[in-house]
Amino acid sequence: MQALFLKAIFVTFVAISSAAIGFGGITSNFVRTEWPSVDIPLDHKAFAIPEGHNAPQQVHITQGDYDGRAVIISWVTPDEPGANKVYYGTSNKYYGHSAEGTVTNYTFHGYKSGYIHHCLVDDLEYDTKYYYKIGSGDSSREFWFQTPPKINPDASYKFGIIGDLGQTFNSLSTLDHYMHSGAQAVLFVGDLSYADRYLYNDVGLRWDTWGRFVEQSTAYQPWLWSAGNHEIEYMPYMGEVTPFKSYLHRYATPYLASKSSSPMWYAVRRASTHIIVLSSYSPFVKYTPQWRWLRDELEKVDREITPWLIVLMHVPIYNSNEAHFMEGESMRSVFEEWFVHSKVDIIFAGHVHAYERSYRVSNINYDVSSGDRYPVPDKSAPVYITVGDGGNQEGLAGRFRDPQPDYSAFREASYGHSTLEIKNRTHAFYHWNRNDNGKKVAADSFIIHNQYWASNLSRRQLKKHHLVTIEGQTASI
Repeated sequence: MQALFLKAIFVTFVAISSAAIGFGGITSNFVRTEWPSVDIPLDHKAFAIPEGHNAPQQVHITQGDYDGRAVIISWVTPDEPGANKVYYGTSNKYYGHSAEGTVTNYTFHGYKSGYIHHCLVDDLEYDTKYYYKIGSGDSSREFWFQTPPKINPDASYKFGIIGDLGQTFNSLSTLDHYMHSGAQAVLFVGDLSYADRYLYNDVGLRWDTWGRFVEQSTAYQPWLWSAGNHEIEYMPYMGEVTPFKSYLHRYATPYLASKSSSPMWYAVRRASTHIIVLSSYSPFVKYTPQWRWLRDELEKVDREITPWLIVLMHVPIYNSNEAHFMEGESMRSVFEEWFVHSKVDIIFAGHVHAYERSYRVSNINYDVSSGDRYPVPDKSAPVYITVGDGGNQEGLAGRFRDPQPDYSAFREASYGHSTLEIKNRTHAFYHWNRNDNGKKVAADSFIIHNQYWASNLSRRQLKKHHLVTIEGQTASI
């Protein structure tokens, strides 16, 4: 039955997975009917304020430790600090445990935030559904989340990948499609609210609306955050010169668990994956804290335990769009050799408001005096995927460079999101899902072989893990 299911999938995979078959790069000819790239009106139901005095809102959770047995639950109370405890348990309406959080707030120009709560809930059991309650009295609210399976090289898990989301009707379509995908956690590649496109007090206001907008997902499953350029919010004309002020107050990360010195870069392990989050807008050259931390973190990766190695960043290293072309070159020159040496499986990025996937290529032999002038095929290199197409008000990046460079496998200027479904230690299913005028369409899909295990197993052994071929050509990379 499973083999038949895989065959059915690959009938469509063959037509759209250029990297699998080697026909060269594809620039999609799909033309997106543009929905208005304007933010959802403030009175829209997507931004509804929960009923009750001082009711918790903007609820979101993220992983709270290194190995997936903790969550950080965050929320905002608008009028006063209120209750600061999380009550939780494994039975609905019965909460046998509690945890105490912290509360903070901040000002941005004339805006004063609500009271922002962060609460670590730890010592959880793997693969267990937990119910939790926040707030007090008639204003309390209840939610639930599922912990991941125990860390294991063959643990299956499904991630969603979203970037540059914003809060337009296109964003609403992306979020709705994602929530029907069956994914269990989001890898978010930066640019959350786009509040910095507003002025003065409306900056803070649009952080609040975005928090309420995404709560329908973020309150029930972890989103692993990375920061983009729209989180910087360096606005000296408003007297605001502290970078990432709103983001750092509102969105906690488990950076201390991976011995990071900053919430901007960190790592977690989840199911069979080791996920590294980097900051494109923090110092990363040699000897900086982020450089030293990544060097040490890569040494800690154990592919026997977590075979899948995934990196998140905001600015793509390989990009053939006119928008932000070569902005990732400085980070590529510093870290690409490490990525290849460590056999990173996939690097996800955002920033460019279009979709693009690369072949496995590297440019590590280039230097200013000799070496390869262009990226070359490299079996040890990651696949680079840009998913900066969540739907924000800046619109699509519709101009790709012509001709399509050799490193680019598939590209399309549309809104959408991706999913990565890890099946076991050797392979995973990847989909990029286009928002086709309000409909969800799987437009780019392939099977990805694990860099560590695939290189250490013969093709005959891989076939035992359900590798399927069609007409002698393998729809996978």
